[in-house]
Amino acid sequence: MRLISAQEVAKHNKRNDCWVIIHGKVYDLTNFLPEHPGGEKVILKQAGEDATQAFDPIHPPDIIQKYLPPEVCLGEIDPTTSVKTSKVETEKDKRRNLAIERKPALGEMLNLYDFEAVASQVLTPEAWAYYSSGADDEISLRENTDAFHRIWIRPRVMRNVKNVDMSTKILGYHSSFPLYISATALGKLGHPEGEVVLTRAAFKQNIIQMLPTLASCSLDEMVNAKGKDQVLFFQLYVNSDRNVTKKIVQAAEGKGCKALFITVDAPQLGRREKDMRVKFVDEPPDVHDEHNVNRNQGAARAISSFIDPGLNWADLEWFRSITSVPIVLKGIQTAEDAVLAAKYGCEGIVLSNHGGRQLDFARSGIEILPEVVEALKKEGLLNKIEIYVDGGVRRGTDIFKAIALGAKAVGIGRPTLYAMSSYGQAGVERAIQLLKDEFEMIMRLAGVNKLEDIRPEMVDIKNLSDHILVPKNYLFSDVYNKLIPTKSKL
Repeated sequence: MRLISAQEVAKHNKRNDCWVIIHGKVYDLTNFLPEHPGGEKVILKQAGEDATQAFDPIHPPDIIQKYLPPEVCLGEIDPTTSVKTSKVETEKDKRRNLAIERKPALGEMLNLYDFEAVASQVLTPEAWAYYSSGADDEISLRENTDAFHRIWIRPRVMRNVKNVDMSTKILGYHSSFPLYISATALGKLGHPEGEVVLTRAAFKQNIIQMLPTLASCSLDEMVNAKGKDQVLFFQLYVNSDRNVTKKIVQAAEGKGCKALFITVDAPQLGRREKDMRVKFVDEPPDVHDEHNVNRNQGAARAISSFIDPGLNWADLEWFRSITSVPIVLKGIQTAEDAVLAAKYGCEGIVLSNHGGRQLDFARSGIEILPEVVEALKKEGLLNKIEIYVDGGVRRGTDIFKAIALGAKAVGIGRPTLYAMSSYGQAGVERAIQLLKDEFEMIMRLAGVNKLEDIRPEMVDIKNLSDHILVPKNYLFSDVYNKLIPTKSKL
């Protein structure tokens, strides 16, 4: 392959002549600029330089080979020449590096909010904005945790709880307790290794991980990181090009993913203003000199422009024709749609408002769980489908409440990202272990030995759907980063 000097690359640093270096290879992205989902400016900031650091957190390593013609690769960088990078340490970088140096010891992390507090200091502003943001006024984001606080436990006493069994089966596959790692995008924003860290931690804790479509690791990297007999599920954003969707689904099944979780609550990405605002920080004055590209989008929109808004119930027959694994709909938000999912033969549903990141004022998964169970029971479908809940799970009591109300398991997403960003694999393992320890304690204190003993009568939900004031959650309040309106620069 042709060797190209760094000095030669540096000459090609304009919109009509744009070369970049990624992992030692030189690419001519001039013709790709108008098509880049994140806008031209993202690439132009790296034009003529090494863009690897900017590229890695957002993209899986094989994305160029998959989606761009081979001729865009002009050759390899000559290792004997010096490569200019645009990385200059700012005051924000200095504060972040200091926070990393001074972060507490892992053993000091006593709950999931502790990890979130550390992550807010050690993540880059862009990563924190992407991970933490919710839709619009972030009412649903906060409601996901608040809803759990409107449910009270009715413990039974004088029961022999010496032996407690937390294990369960999710879609027939063993899990050490009723929790799985939900799909979350862009893991490398928080850790250089990305989602494979979650894969390895899930194996150590003997729980299931759901692999994301929008991972910053490739499918091969995540699958190759799994342990012996480890179970992985796959989350799918449906591509408008169904041939692409078919390839993705069959690749996931071919590599051993045991279930397909189709995201159904995102025909369009919600407005996540924290994520959107950070794109305008520290930009040069010519930021709007991008033809007709709308940069008012943030990382979420930049990576999701391919999602098919035409996805509908009739498509489930097509999905059945291209895969043999169980199909679960992720993002069910009403009893009516839960019943439809069961009637269409889905093996499972995830009650979720997408972590409060899609439609603001959409109710939490835990709130709609009782009405979903009741509707499925009325139709005689309750035993034909498994129900999962995600969004707002931060404590063992949250898991207990979900199981009591009829969920088979719960999913967590952000907490694993925060733990990974702060402490790597060891952090994720500790976060999951903390939930295990809490859940085991709560089972004993509530008077149950196994999951089947956790019954609806063990919780009080009289106020669940009233949206009344609840006890203040100080731990959540301390880590919650409020939306700040744009301030005048005058």
